[in-house]
Amino acid sequence: MLAKGSLKPISISSIPVFITIILGFFVWPPSYYFTILFLILTLGVVIFFRDPDRTIGEGLVSPADGKVILVNKDINRIDVFMNITNVHVNRSPYSGKVKDTKRIDGKFKPAFSEKSENNFRHIITLITDYGTIKIHQITGFFARRIVPYLHKGDELQKGERIGLIRFGSRVRLDLPDNVNITAEKGDKVKAGESTIGVWNED
Repeated sequence: MLAKGSLKPISISSIPVFITIILGFFVWPPSYYFTILFLILTLGVVIFFRDPDRTIGEGLVSPADGKVILVNKDINRIDVFMNITNVHVNRSPYSGKVKDTKRIDGKFKPAFSEKSENNFRHIITLITDYGTIKIHQITGFFARRIVPYLHKGDELQKGERIGLIRFGSRVRLDLPDNVNITAEKGDKVKAGESTIGVWNED
């Protein structure tokens, strides 16, 4: 299954394939060697935009595939970094209602570095039965486009697809005080599937 919002970049990446085929047939036969190269590149783009189904995990689930690069239990914050090989479709960490969505202009520093604090981002405020969760979809050096799948007022189910960040990025969760983060820095996680926290019922 391909991610929503992937048709345009896949179509653009396939244009050189058709151009080199036409050139090879009518003008310069060695162009077919370039066709092979561009086919490989297009296949890479298709793989990047894959969107597999997931078995939804227990508790609070990861919003992204990738590696946990920050856990701050003092302010209940967790960051997941997605490299270019990860699935880049993000999912809702819990069920709730979208109170607000906001885009913040910024830079395009590498998403794994501290400099990404001022990067362009899309912030989703999600109201759950346990409190408010803020989901920050943060661009990186190569990731220049965030494609949201939701709108203000939408009701989300845990694990539901919420958007796509193209080509390497980071997702941050700012969590309410009654969440106990169970994930550790360095953990490999999958969106919608990996449990990263549990609610404190006390």
